[in-house]
Amino acid sequence: MLAAMSMTRRSFLRATAASATLPAFHIPPRRRVRHPVSVSSSNGFASLELTVDLMADGVSPVDAAVRGVEPVENDPRDSSVGYGGLPNADGVVELDSCVMDGPTGLAGAVGALRNIKNPAQVALKVMRNTDHVLLVGEGALRFARMHGFAEENLLTESSRERWLKWRQDLSTEDDWVDDAENEIMAPGTSEGAAKRRRDRKDLPPRPTGTIHIGCVNADGQCGGVTTTSGLAFKVPGRVGDSPLIGCGNYVDNQVGVAGSTGRGEAVILINGASTIMHFMRSGMTPTDACLAACKRVAETTKVKRLLTASGRPDFQVNFYAVSVDGVTGGAAIYPSRYARCGENGPERVDSAYLFETRK
Repeated sequence: MLAAMSMTRRSFLRATAASATLPAFHIPPRRRVRHPVSVSSSNGFASLELTVDLMADGVSPVDAAVRGVEPVENDPRDSSVGYGGLPNADGVVELDSCVMDGPTGLAGAVGALRNIKNPAQVALKVMRNTDHVLLVGEGALRFARMHGFAEENLLTESSRERWLKWRQDLSTEDDWVDDAENEIMAPGTSEGAAKRRRDRKDLPPRPTGTIHIGCVNADGQCGGVTTTSGLAFKVPGRVGDSPLIGCGNYVDNQVGVAGSTGRGEAVILINGASTIMHFMRSGMTPTDACLAACKRVAETTKVKRLLTASGRPDFQVNFYAVSVDGVTGGAAIYPSRYARCGENGPERVDSAYLFETRK
């Protein structure tokens, strides 16, 4: 009896397996690119020709991307990345970065890393020398020390002065919110909370700049990096989308590379970069996929403190993408530009966008 039942079960499983069908996915055919291609946020313009030249010389896309962001990380005039980055609320520079390699499918990342000006290089070490993806805080710093990265003070005099100016306005411009400010309708908003929100609207936005570079070599192999000092004057320990695989950076070696800059919290909530890869895998162009991700950001932004009077997001998000066959694209919530480089050299191009203005 037991043998008969066992045979029946095996027959059932064989029949089920034979009749089962896998979901149909659209995988774009891999075509050899005539020339390596890179895409980046606008502040990566000067780095893109370097990344393309490195790939043409045989350097892997992920290594080319990391070497491409190094000059920006080292530049004290860029207050959004690496050395000279604007600090957290305590006046300490904390850096975030992630890398992802298409051929291996591996990734590495560091978050809230202090005293090391090239977090992208540390993230690359995490990918290559550990079985982990993300190291944060003191653990990330100890790992960097172990691999010979020199510690230094990343706070320049210019960034320190900007931080001190922000401290003067701390009562109205920080990351602490009242309960009522996180309500969708906020029917019982106190006058104090309402005034706080008005005060926020009257102040200029804090810098959120980041650099993302996505690379595709002549064989259609992919790699990407995103690196940042994060939102200026953030709550210490805050981590945005930049070191989170699938949010600020994602690589699918069958599809391409996508990344983001802007309000990291909004990108995290929709898993921005992996969402773009999903749209591209479904057949969308890089630009259309980036624009669809922007629409998703707008749809998921519901609390009043994050919206304009007309109900539009009161912040900017930028997305960038490049496909395995070298097609680039970019989109933002509001008008913006991105950079790309191929056989015709680097150029800045207009992004697609959702809204002309915030009104």
